Amino acid sequence: MTDVTVAQALADTPWWLSAIKAVFIFVFLVVSVLVMIWAERRVVARMQQRIGPNRVGPFGLLQGLADGIKLALKEDIIPTAADRAVFILAPILAAVTCFLSFAVIPFGPIVSMFGYQTPLQLSDFAVSVLYVLAVASIGIYGIVLAGWSSGSTYPLLGGLRSSAQMISYEIAMGLSFVAVFLFSGSMETSEIVSAQTRLWYAIILAPSFLIYVTAMVGETNRAPFDLPEAEGELVGGFHTEYSSLKFALFFLAEYVNMFTVSALATTLFLGGWRAPWFLSAIDNGVLNTGWWPMLWFIAKLWIFMFGFIWLRGTLPRLRYDQFMKFGWKVLIPISLVWIVLVAIVRAVGLENGIDRSKVLFIGGGALVLVLIGTFVYDAVTRRGETDETDADFDPFAGGYPVPPLPGQEPFGETAPLAVGPDASDDQEVSRA
Repeated sequence: MTDVTVAQALADTPWWLSAIKAVFIFVFLVVSVLVMIWAERRVVARMQQRIGPNRVGPFGLLQGLADGIKLALKEDIIPTAADRAVFILAPILAAVTCFLSFAVIPFGPIVSMFGYQTPLQLSDFAVSVLYVLAVASIGIYGIVLAGWSSGSTYPLLGGLRSSAQMISYEIAMGLSFVAVFLFSGSMETSEIVSAQTRLWYAIILAPSFLIYVTAMVGETNRAPFDLPEAEGELVGGFHTEYSSLKFALFFLAEYVNMFTVSALATTLFLGGWRAPWFLSAIDNGVLNTGWWPMLWFIAKLWIFMFGFIWLRGTLPRLRYDQFMKFGWKVLIPISLVWIVLVAIVRAVGLENGIDRSKVLFIGGGALVLVLIGTFVYDAVTRRGETDETDADFDPFAGGYPVPPLPGQEPFGETAPLAVGPDASDDQEVSRA
């Protein structure tokens, strides 16, 4: 172990070594995306009792590379009604910001590289976590601008959905970080990892962890929260008019963003690059030194990625109103209540010297109360919706025929709509 701090080591790192680490991050993410595409196809195929890709390369490992070459050779089409400059800028903005977020993610501790003591991290500063949130917010602009600049209705609706989704779930995501800041006393990613030496925050701050995991799925537009690109109602969503490399950039941005939010969850809640407790106890923590920690970090990262695949192969897509209600009426209120409880427990613990075991007990009890309250609220809401939708309704009340909601039945007999010059008269007679 070394006594050099992360800040000192980063300050002493030469520019060319920082450039090597930046290139490593880029290559790591691109290769990981290719592996993730293959793994997603294979795992979902196994869930659906299919074979999956097995032709291109051994076990189909080169299928993602083949798809990338195919996209690069496709014709690049720009719609006539599109804003050309913004149309081209949008996918670039979405892809670049995803790579920038990884700059503050620590892959491991301070190691020796080419004779220099440097951390396995490109950069770190006082507000590293807020930097990730800021960059992720800018990345959403790529999706919004893509929908607007396409000059088409469906992409515009997908872009608007994405902006509303970002606002809703980034609030819950940001609130889930507050408890971590209170316990670690820092917003630097390296300091947060150091604060989890004895116990991971996923255990003592379980509600924050669950809220973040839910919000990160919504933030990345993945099933069951993939509303901005719901092909059943928006064709393809914000990227409907895109083709060739521009579409590939959106595809790349989605998967890199999945790795980014998973790496942030690993850093903030699962001890970052630190080995699990049963491995950390071996030989006074020798597995938390040198290059071993990178292995633990990548293993935790892929656990989250498997979770993304599992959700996609298991859960159906939510309705948009259910999705927004869950963000505003469930996640955000629970986050606010949990922050108040954490702040109180933290203040009492600092003043009276309460140890972490009692904090863990209080956190577990609070988690139970939060879950019970969520289930009760959901049951009451569902009952109210059922009562409201049981009543009869007039499908022509607004002047246009409207399909009934679940539980609703149109009153009276409604004849099929007439077509022709006398259609309005026939419809009036049928409603009478």
